[in-house]
Amino acid sequence: MTETRSASAEGTGLDVTVLVPVLDEEAHIREAAAAMRAQRFEGTIEFLFIDGGSKDATRALLEEIAREDPRVRLLENPARRTPNALNIGLVHARGEYVARMDAHTYYPAEYIRAGIERLRRGGVESVSGPQLAFGTDRWSRLIALALSTVLGTGGARSRRAMEEEIEVDTGFTGIWRRSTLEAVGGWDEGWPNDQDFELAARIRKAGGKITCIPEMAARYVPRNSLPALVRQYARYGFYRVKTSRRHPESMRRSHVLPPALTLTALVSAVGPRPLRRLARLGLAAYALALLRTSATAARSADPREAAFLPAVFAAMHLSYGAGFFAGSLRFGPPLAALAHVAGIRRVEARTPELRR
Repeated sequence: MTETRSASAEGTGLDVTVLVPVLDEEAHIREAAAAMRAQRFEGTIEFLFIDGGSKDATRALLEEIAREDPRVRLLENPARRTPNALNIGLVHARGEYVARMDAHTYYPAEYIRAGIERLRRGGVESVSGPQLAFGTDRWSRLIALALSTVLGTGGARSRRAMEEEIEVDTGFTGIWRRSTLEAVGGWDEGWPNDQDFELAARIRKAGGKITCIPEMAARYVPRNSLPALVRQYARYGFYRVKTSRRHPESMRRSHVLPPALTLTALVSAVGPRPLRRLARLGLAAYALALLRTSATAARSADPREAAFLPAVFAAMHLSYGAGFFAGSLRFGPPLAALAHVAGIRRVEARTPELRR
């Protein structure tokens, strides 16, 4: 976390600041920036693009956009990490509200308006929309297809389309009052990944409510290769351990299933003989679940692409599980969180600090 105010940010009267971390986004940045600038919002708005030292033409393109649109500013992020970029943006933010947007996501034109209207109605401290995967090439389409199923999302309600508002434990990007972010200390820079979940846990601990509304549904582009997906989910598992150690109440049962699967796969190969047999039965049941889910999902996809769905699911689950065990070695196992999930120990998630 970092210092969250600057003298230049006081008394400007802007309604909302949009924070956009960027790094080597030459292929997408012009289109992404155009979509963000086309937001239908009647108030005053600024866009802060925080560049992590891009080596391609990202910076030049953003400088050109800033010359065209005085609402756009370009900031530097020497640390090159997402939470650092967001904190730099927060320090320079002049808006009463702060929105986070990502360069690989398509946001609806009413995204900012809908989020701010919901915050102004009161009773919530963080608002976002459903996180809907949207593929643009073969592998990102395939991964998006996997992420349209329960096996791909772990049953998270905010990862599918909805018709009414729901309370959630975290959100995808989102909008907050600037004062809320300042009160909890911004994003923790010790979380290169999972920083949104960690921030959400602090907001909930301070008594804040987090909500997801259908009007803010955003389509994001998943990774476009299997190796990139493996690296992504390994990082998810790794930092899930760190988040769960700090915020045991944030762990869900779905977070434990990939490590359990990875352990089962290991035992099936090198465990004692009786345990190997049980583990192999467990893997057979998992394989059947993969095939059944893949067959159902394939009805809406190219059969030649859908044939790779079981590999996508296995890559997601096993890499997450491996990352979880690596995180347990690095940070220590999240014993309190595991006890909380098992119902052995109840962890209180809220205090009244942010409640108005």
